Amino acid sequence: MPRIVRGGLIQATLSEPATSSVEKIKKSMIDKHVALLEQAADRGVQVCCLQELFYGPYFCAEQEAKWYDLTERVPDGPTTRLMCDLAKKHNMVLVIPVYEEDITGVYYNTASVIDADGSYLGKYRKTHIPHCAPGFWEKFYFRPGNLGYPVFETQIGKVAVYICYDRHFPEGARCLGLNGAEIVFNPSATVAGLSEYLWKLEQPAHAVANQFFVGAINRPGKEPPWNIGEFYGQSYFCDPRGQILAEGGRDCDDIVVADLDLDLIRDVRNVWQFFRDRRPDAYDSIVAG
Repeated sequence: MPRIVRGGLIQATLSEPATSSVEKIKKSMIDKHVALLEQAADRGVQVCCLQELFYGPYFCAEQEAKWYDLTERVPDGPTTRLMCDLAKKHNMVLVIPVYEEDITGVYYNTASVIDADGSYLGKYRKTHIPHCAPGFWEKFYFRPGNLGYPVFETQIGKVAVYICYDRHFPEGARCLGLNGAEIVFNPSATVAGLSEYLWKLEQPAHAVANQFFVGAINRPGKEPPWNIGEFYGQSYFCDPRGQILAEGGRDCDDIVVADLDLDLIRDVRNVWQFFRDRRPDAYDSIVAG
C-alpha cells in the first residue's frame, strides 16, 4: 500500500502588538495556534509544523533582555506539555518551535517533536545562529545547538527539523538525509528584502540532493515597532524531485496541506543514486578549520 501522509504547515500573523506584555503576547499566540491546529485536524492533517518561535513576535529584531521571559524548559515546560495533549487529541504528529531554557542564562532556539499518541520524542536545537542586519540579532538570545541532526521515528514516518538560517547550510541537510529523514521541516522567520529570492531555491535543492520531502514555514506580515521587513509567508511543501506541492499565501494566516507519498523517496533514490555515488573520502577540506 502507498505510504501517503497528509502534512500541514501553519503560518500565522502576530495576534497581539509586540509592545504588549510578554505574557499577553504568548497567551494570545498560543490560543491562536490551538484554534489553527483544530482546523488542521478537521482537514485530516497527520503531521503539522508551526513557524519559528511561534508563540511570540520575531523579537530578535532588537536586543532586549525582557524576551528571555519567553523561555521554557523542554519537554517539561507548559507549551510542550499542552502540545503533547493536543497531539494525542488530534492523533497528529507535531513539530513545535519554542524558546528553550536549558539552565538559567543558557537558551536555545528549539523545536520539540511529539508523536501522534502525545509522547514527546525529542528536540532539535538550531545549529547555525545568525547575527546580521536588518534585524536578526540572534546571538544575543541563543546558544548554537549541540544535539546534532536527529531524526525522529514517528507514527507517520521519519521526521527531522532544520530551523530557519540552518537552511543556508547544505551540510546539515545532508546529515539529515543520511540519518534517514523522510520529511524535513524548516520553521522560519525571514523577510522579503533579505532572502525571498532564495526561499524557493535552496530548500527544493536540499530535497533533490537528499531525496526527502521538505516543509518550509515562514511567518507572514509586518511586526511593528521594528518593521525590519515583510515576513512574506509562502510556506510550502516540496517533494524529493524539488517540485512544490502546495503553497500558502504571502500576507495572511494559512494552513498549507499536502499529501506526501513517502514511497516516492525510494523511487527517486533508485534513479538518482546520489548516496551511492558520494565520496566522503574526498571531502575532508569541507570540515577543515
